[in-house]
Amino acid sequence: MSKKQRGSAFSIKFAFTLYKYFGYNFIYYFIYLISAFYFLFATNVKDALKIYYKKQGIPFSSLFYYQHLRMFAITMVDRFISKYDPDSYTFIYENKDELRKKLDSKTILLFSHFGGWSSAANKAITNNTINIVMQEVMTKGIKDIEDSIPNKKDNLNIIDLNQGAIKVSIDIANALSNDEIIALMADRASNKKNRHKSDFFNEQGLFNENPFKIAYKTNTPMLIYFVIYKKKQCYEVKVIELEFDYTLKEKDAIKKAINNYALSFEEVLKQHPKQWFNFYNFWSEE
Repeated sequence: MSKKQRGSAFSIKFAFTLYKYFGYNFIYYFIYLISAFYFLFATNVKDALKIYYKKQGIPFSSLFYYQHLRMFAITMVDRFISKYDPDSYTFIYENKDELRKKLDSKTILLFSHFGGWSSAANKAITNNTINIVMQEVMTKGIKDIEDSIPNKKDNLNIIDLNQGAIKVSIDIANALSNDEIIALMADRASNKKNRHKSDFFNEQGLFNENPFKIAYKTNTPMLIYFVIYKKKQCYEVKVIELEFDYTLKEKDAIKKAINNYALSFEEVLKQHPKQWFNFYNFWSEE
């Protein structure tokens, strides 16, 4: 299920340039115009969001559509600005010291295409290496912009799924053997064979089974990360520890863990419906 990274390279580069000249407050309001452009022309996104809001039982409206696009635009711009100037961002954690200790050892972080997930790693609270497993399907223009911004944190590493299953598996195994962190996306499977159906807003959604398999087989602690947008340059990081029931058979233990993740995600989305950025029909196998 390979989905192209949303966002125009031109609009992101333009917004980032304006930020460097005029600061964040200016760009924050300029995003209203960027959102208006996509409001008029991103019709496929609108169709997907209609399905999503119907599942939520929320009446879909032009206002909701615009606000959802604006939230996406803010978090997309934050992805780049937080890399350029991470100290200008605040990430609020509960029990930060306890969490930091957990992240000093091998851990699997379970992200979703939700909120400021792509900004959180730019100001991580650990010095342990974070290996982000993702499919680099960004347009070349957007990738060039991101690559041109130097990392202020030197403990980030991308494991690109485009390298092939064998290379990716070796990289993940090496990282875990080095007691490092692996970050994976649970709400989108890049390979159809890794799709797992689980109840999600009263219908079977298609989740990524792979992170759960890796955690189970390697007996690695798993933490769910929800990075919730609160206000300008401020996010709350909700962390939930996900435990496996090793009294069950592997298949059943993984199924139970995915169901628990889906329930947690559903609760977060009920509170913050405009912060999910999977702009396709999540419940369709097509």
